[in-house]
Amino acid sequence: MFLKPDYNLKSVYDINLDELKLIGVKAVLFDLDSTLMASKSGFYTDETYSFLRSVEEKFFIAIISNNHNPEYMEKVRAITHFPILFEACKPRTGVVRKFLEKYNLKPEDCVIVGDRPLTDILCGKLLGCKTILVDSITADTESKLVRFVRWLERLTIRK
Repeated sequence: MFLKPDYNLKSVYDINLDELKLIGVKAVLFDLDSTLMASKSGFYTDETYSFLRSVEEKFFIAIISNNHNPEYMEKVRAITHFPILFEACKPRTGVVRKFLEKYNLKPEDCVIVGDRPLTDILCGKLLGCKTILVDSITADTESKLVRFVRWLERLTIRK
């Protein structure tokens, strides 16, 4: 099925960086909200900071987010030292494609990591990137309604 991610993992921390290196990945592009930080929180946990440092040792990394709130964007920029693309308009690919060109990245050398099949994974597939679907970083504390909506969305993929 088109929306089948290349990898379907419990969390970002389960990503095998050595395996990504072996298959030729040069850049890891992360969704932000619910992938790297609690939605609209504007801060990374210590565990996430540590994880990102380990990713940076092997790959170019960036954030690709649909968020368009100026105050939130500034808050995230203040704590992030690698490139960020806000207002990405995922799953559409035009804005993300221009971002990749700016950094001389080929889609086939990139992996897109996100928590949403219909935005993150679909965007990655349309671009020709490898894709990793992860559960929300705050899955254990999300409301029942949010978990139900995520369950419905994941019906669009096959493991």
